[in-house]
Amino acid sequence: MAICLLLRHGRTSANADGVLAGWTPGTALDETGIEQARRVGSRLRSTGVVAVVSSPLQRCLQTAAEVLAALAGTDGAPPAQEVEQDLGEARYGAWTGRPLKELAKEPLWRQVQDAPSAVVFPAHPDHEHEGMAQMQARAVAAVRDWDRRVEERHGPGAVWVAVSHGDVIKAVLADALATPLDEFQRIVVDPASVSIVHRTERRPFVLRTNDTGSEPVDLSALVARLVSEDGGSGDADVGGGAGGAGTVAGQP
Repeated sequence: MAICLLLRHGRTSANADGVLAGWTPGTALDETGIEQARRVGSRLRSTGVVAVVSSPLQRCLQTAAEVLAALAGTDGAPPAQEVEQDLGEARYGAWTGRPLKELAKEPLWRQVQDAPSAVVFPAHPDHEHEGMAQMQARAVAAVRDWDRRVEERHGPGAVWVAVSHGDVIKAVLADALATPLDEFQRIVVDPASVSIVHRTERRPFVLRTNDTGSEPVDLSALVARLVSEDGGSGDADVGGGAGGAGTVAGQP
């Protein structure tokens, strides 16, 4: 199966100010976020990315644009640019646009922290709302669908980027880790961080989470293994293996 790089958008002023932006229009990257997006784009230049699939929200589209600009001068055809509605932010309803300090005083906050699978955000006339389990289901389905599409177009080991949001990526990682949604708050996904998931017939492998480093992302050994005859078995190396061709999890 294809290799999915889950990329959270760069920082926005809402992030810096502690505001839950949600689907608020016009939430753009700030100067720090633009620099983060440019830097992560440079880190991905050697990965052979074939597609960049983005949430429709502005901060993700900006991040995707910076990644695509960084990849424009690499060898091969330029990556396809796509927009996927189901990679969009959680629909927070009446929580949209409100300060986190204010939301933390509401009873629902405790449920979001401790039992998010049962959370449905309150309705609002101007903002759509949904449950966190509903958000996870649509995002996981979207990633699986794009994994299939990318592999059909480009073969096993093809690398693609999903540009999305903190809670959405955490929910996708929880699914890949077989972690209940009620425990997904244990997972940290910072702005402009890279997490890597490779799905096989038997199980997903989570190869990296919340990587905000500065070194290039090197997937060459993993891709080489996936295009070999036994690369799609889905079996893990008992004892952890030797690294290199078996995994990229030990790289910085």
